[in-house]
Amino acid sequence: MSDVTSVAAECETVDVTVGEEVDNVATITMTRPDARNALNSQLRSELKRVIEVVDDSDVRAVVLTGADEAKAFVAGADIEELRERNAFEQREASKRPRVYEVVDDLSKPVIARINGHALGGGCELIQSCDVRIAHERAKLGQPEINLGIIPGGGGTQRLPRLVGEGQAMRLILSGELIDAQEAKEIGLIDVVCESDDELDEEVYDLASSIADKSPIALEFAKEAVKAASRTDLEQGIEYEAELFAQLFASEDKNEGIDAFFEDREPEWKGK
Repeated sequence: MSDVTSVAAECETVDVTVGEEVDNVATITMTRPDARNALNSQLRSELKRVIEVVDDSDVRAVVLTGADEAKAFVAGADIEELRERNAFEQREASKRPRVYEVVDDLSKPVIARINGHALGGGCELIQSCDVRIAHERAKLGQPEINLGIIPGGGGTQRLPRLVGEGQAMRLILSGELIDAQEAKEIGLIDVVCESDDELDEEVYDLASSIADKSPIALEFAKEAVKAASRTDLEQGIEYEAELFAQLFASEDKNEGIDAFFEDREPEWKGK
């Protein structure tokens, strides 16, 4: 994990720990507390760099969160940066892969630990994660319309896939903020917690359960589920069947079945 920690040590707005809470789990924390973790260029760049290194590591699951002292997951984009850009500069800034695609494309499962507000770019960032667990104090929404703009980090595409077109229209067109409980009711949040302790318990219990599994099976399972919203049913079923068959060439498939018959814990190789 030396590459992960060494890269993180060079960052000013991102911290990373590996195995501190759960073995084989990396916690990536965004740390711009004075700006409530607003996504400026530096934070976006450092977050992308850290995630790319984590993706090449032996980590099996990732927790993405905001510094608790910021009282936010990500309060939005850096408005001052947006004000200074013209259309040409924004097109340059929007070239992919952006931080949203880097999180979405990460081969490891990503849990969003939503410890506070996730607004604008922050709401789009949690939509790029695989599971979303929030503290009840969190507020969520896409308030870009109030600034005369629209979501530009994938929110108009990912949000309807999570909550349906009508709910996405309501949030994006009104700029309305909703609480974590309502976000859970419409499908934007998966679990709501009443306290910091409960939040950490839910997040790291799930992370531990994921990290106990075969790394290659985790990667293929994530790919297959993601395909459900990106292909039609027939293509998705074909893709699932192909990934399923490919796993029969892995050492982990044999190890998992042998461990089942021998009533022991499997020793995954990730091969």
